[in-house]
Amino acid sequence: MKEDQECLLPSSPHFCVLLPGNFSAMKFGAFLSVFVFSISAAAIPGAMKAGTISGIDVSSTQGRNINWSKVKSNGIHFAFVKATEGTSYVNPDFSSQYSGATKVGLIRGSYHFAHPGSSSGSAQATYFIKHGGGWSKDGITLPGALDFEAGCNGLSHSAMVAWIKSFSDRYHSSEGRYPILYIRTNWWKSCTGNSASFGSKNPLWLASWASSMGPLPAGWKSATFWQYTNHSSSNPGDQNEFHGDLKALRKLALGP
Repeated sequence: MKEDQECLLPSSPHFCVLLPGNFSAMKFGAFLSVFVFSISAAAIPGAMKAGTISGIDVSSTQGRNINWSKVKSNGIHFAFVKATEGTSYVNPDFSSQYSGATKVGLIRGSYHFAHPGSSSGSAQATYFIKHGGGWSKDGITLPGALDFEAGCNGLSHSAMVAWIKSFSDRYHSSEGRYPILYIRTNWWKSCTGNSASFGSKNPLWLASWASSMGPLPAGWKSATFWQYTNHSSSNPGDQNEFHGDLKALRKLALGP
């Protein structure tokens, strides 16, 4: 069969391919679109895949001078901003970060860094709500997230499960939404005994810095959010995906 040479960049022979002689210009155009998309997805770590929305999470580490307009132009649609830790710490940059994300039109939410060994779950939920962790039925505010990173704090499996339930129930009674749980699968197994008690109510924000999510904690069939890396050359903070389209993300923000 006769073959023709087509070049993606006519000035460079390195970007040429041999195609069958009956391969029309229209077919080549379609081939080129798929080729470019495939190369882009493979070459850019964390490139947004079909059916996902890109987002970030930030804390005082990123400071108050984030260029939120640039963040949005980079294709970011949502942001989580750290609000509190325990019952004694408030992120000093929370207000500027949260309002900055809001002003450029991002869907945003806040998160609480848990310290289960220092006070009750209910007390920490109350502190979180008081200092930026509340939810509003406005279509742009995500339910608050509960972040577990600091080990098991000396709690048994049953005590940790009870602590999480205390926080979750207090947040729900106040805000009408169950908090999102940010966890690593290994942490969940180690600190809760891989409890399956929360998958039906609390959305999962899975932390797994890898090319795939890996196994999920017990109780969840899927992750709502995936934090896949803690760095980016383009955007501040940790990098995340929402597993759904923009309409689904807005629906999650709006609530039932």
